[in-house]
Amino acid sequence: MIFTETRGNDGTREARVSFSSALLSPIASYGGIYSPEPMPPIDTEFLGRHLQSSYKELALALLEHLKIDIDTETLHRALDLYDRFDDANDPVPVVKLDEKLFVSELYHGPTRAFKDMALQPFGLILSELAQQQDQQYLILTATSGDTGPAALETFRNRANIRVACLYPDGGTSDVQRLQMVTEDADNLKVIGIHGNFDDAQAALKSLLSSQTFNQRLGELKLSLSAANSVNFGRIIFQMLYQFHGYLALVRQQQIELGDPVVLHIPSGNFGNALGAYYARSLGLPIAKIVIASNANNVLTEWIQGGCYDLRKRDLIATTSPAMDILKSSNVERVLFDLFGATRTRDLMQQLDDRGSYQLAAEEQERIREIFAADSCSDELGKEYIRQAFSRGYLMDPHTATCFKTCQSADFKDQVNLICSTAEWTKFAVVVDDAINASEADSDQAALASVAASAGIEIPQVIAQLFNKPIAHPVVVEKQAIEAEILSFLEAEG
Repeated sequence: MIFTETRGNDGTREARVSFSSALLSPIASYGGIYSPEPMPPIDTEFLGRHLQSSYKELALALLEHLKIDIDTETLHRALDLYDRFDDANDPVPVVKLDEKLFVSELYHGPTRAFKDMALQPFGLILSELAQQQDQQYLILTATSGDTGPAALETFRNRANIRVACLYPDGGTSDVQRLQMVTEDADNLKVIGIHGNFDDAQAALKSLLSSQTFNQRLGELKLSLSAANSVNFGRIIFQMLYQFHGYLALVRQQQIELGDPVVLHIPSGNFGNALGAYYARSLGLPIAKIVIASNANNVLTEWIQGGCYDLRKRDLIATTSPAMDILKSSNVERVLFDLFGATRTRDLMQQLDDRGSYQLAAEEQERIREIFAADSCSDELGKEYIRQAFSRGYLMDPHTATCFKTCQSADFKDQVNLICSTAEWTKFAVVVDDAINASEADSDQAALASVAASAGIEIPQVIAQLFNKPIAHPVVVEKQAIEAEILSFLEAEG
């Protein structure tokens, strides 16, 4: 598996790199990222051979098919981390809600969000590579709520790894914040910032490409990588569960092998959708990838009208905060895959310089052949949560946005599979308001209220958060991020 740079090569880096190189150093020339060269297709014979495979067997077969340069023993140990999920035999259950509506529950891992699906194996692999190179790494991550807890969980106490995690203060649920700020491993640093996720992500990308920051890391004998989905080490594991979800529908006799399905994905930074895009490119029968947005509907506008426009836009705080993102990094990889490096560099430069770009008519048509999109308001999302709960299904507000896209007449007669990205416990206040018309004054009270209404217990990993001491109280202005990270590293060094 070989990777090239989305914006072309500037002569300071190798033009083509391996999977492990792209994983260790994710930022490419001109501020771009790495994207895979065309991958060997997968046919229905391959899918048929793995119809009864376990999740780990299927994942290993797909990774071997892609020929990534990670040894088999390391891959086995990385995939064995799925044994930590609720059901080791079925880490991603696919649940039927209606005749043609199904939910792929991606949140049954240690932090109760879909990011565990990618970050659990990713953390082990990156640590192994660092040890093989006898190199110490700083892993940067910016989070809108779920990447942070999952990254901290996978990297805690890993050899040769230190982590600096940035989150927007007030921009996550209380549970998500507690998952981060109570992490007490010595190799982890959590920093709240006065700003939103886009500010955190911009700071991360700036540090990744900063010569002075990298020079100081060199003096500390540290190399730099990232755990956000700008790193393809994340994306490759997000491709795998799309195959599992499809084969689960075949096993449940809801579709025949080869029948197309429609995927519905709540999306902010577009990483989950990108995993589906590559799965489709490999040959998985996906008729359409439907992007659900909240009030921050820049992706809906881009897919429907070809214009990516950040001008006169302010980030809106919604009840689905993990999707409160305006500048979606992974759109760049789709642009590169469809239109090439020169056009991608031009479009991304326009976005940086002008705050917008407009695709040509033929480019828009190619996007709409693959993607559709719609947005969902907070109040409508809560109504979908109420409706689902009345039928015995409990879901979070991000999953609820997909019920809006599923209402489209274009998809009602097709088999629809929703990617459910987080457990209800992460957003209990919103869920409690939806099903109980409650105005709980804390996550803890809302958790108890929802659990009582549903007749279930709060998962211990969530309940215990409220009794853990705060290990990372720091919240800084954006311009103080670099100094705060260096202070942590110099103290540790």
